[in-house]
Amino acid sequence: MTLPDVLITGGCGFVGAAIARAIAEKHPECRITIIDINPPGPIHQVPSQASFIKVDITSKTQVEEAISKTRSAIVIHSAGIVPVLAERFGRRMQSTVWKINVEGTRNMLDVSKRMGVKAFVFTSSCCVLIDDMRLSYRNVTEEWPTSQSSLIYGESKAAAEALVLQASCAEMPTCSLRPSVLTGPGDYQLLPAIHACIAKGETPWVVGDGLNYWDITLVENIADAHVLAAENLVSTEKTAAGEAFFIQNNEPMTFRDFCLAIWRNFGHIPPFTVHIPRSLAWLTGLVAECYTWFTGTPTTLSRGSVNDACHMRYASGEKARRILGYEARFGLEEGIRLSCEDYARRIGIKLPDAPGIRIGQSMNTKRW
Repeated sequence: MTLPDVLITGGCGFVGAAIARAIAEKHPECRITIIDINPPGPIHQVPSQASFIKVDITSKTQVEEAISKTRSAIVIHSAGIVPVLAERFGRRMQSTVWKINVEGTRNMLDVSKRMGVKAFVFTSSCCVLIDDMRLSYRNVTEEWPTSQSSLIYGESKAAAEALVLQASCAEMPTCSLRPSVLTGPGDYQLLPAIHACIAKGETPWVVGDGLNYWDITLVENIADAHVLAAENLVSTEKTAAGEAFFIQNNEPMTFRDFCLAIWRNFGHIPPFTVHIPRSLAWLTGLVAECYTWFTGTPTTLSRGSVNDACHMRYASGEKARRILGYEARFGLEEGIRLSCEDYARRIGIKLPDAPGIRIGQSMNTKRW
């Protein structure tokens, strides 16, 4: 099929730029417009066929001007703000996160519908569910309720997703994709934080038993899912309309093993392993929270971060496979290596050779 013109919000960011590249790869004839508050930079490469307009999605006037100018048939709304780790378990950024993630989404929906956009794909997050720190999540499905989130990011994404799904109609069908934790070339949060543990001497320490499984996804696979969703919503069937989908590599692994794989790519193996009992870590997190309450400073250690580190976090990919036809194009082992290679280039070091892996050649060679 031929994909109509697409407008991508946040298209200069980690996920948005990957979506633009995936569209350009599969639909080279498609006219792509990127709107973002920042212009394209060197880390997140955008395709040459994409045009850029500087837009703040919290300004309805700017959104109206951009959509009026481009008259794009499809909007892929990936713009949003993810609190940094030190702010993830607190409330200091609540108004900012809500303004961008919820009110910005409301602006995009309202203007898109009024301007005759034909399909709307929303980049949500698995955090609409897993940001409820009370529970573990094993092989969860889209039928699980999303109303119990206890963190500002998950709350904002759940509220925005509800707006998107409620707006779905015959004139402008919508759907929502819920990526898991992401990595890939251009990763600016997860991989750098894990790599930094080497220099800090933190790699031997494990909170809990280290056996909690997580979903981790290569950003290129998330981008592929967005293309499939857009194709579905402009097809005759529109089976994705009004639906939410968990998107991941469908290769759950323990978060400890994920960290070990990253450190191994940088030539580091922890010299020993020490397990910190979850109860002790939880108590330490409580003390850290009390300290930050008095001082007003952020912390990376809290009861929430301990629960997050110890809980199960993986979902079923059956609905996305059945309705969107989504399967991960790139395997997780390859994705970790490519992510580490990219980060090593950015910080100016060379990775040691990886035995048994031919760098640059896909181990999962399925293509479109």
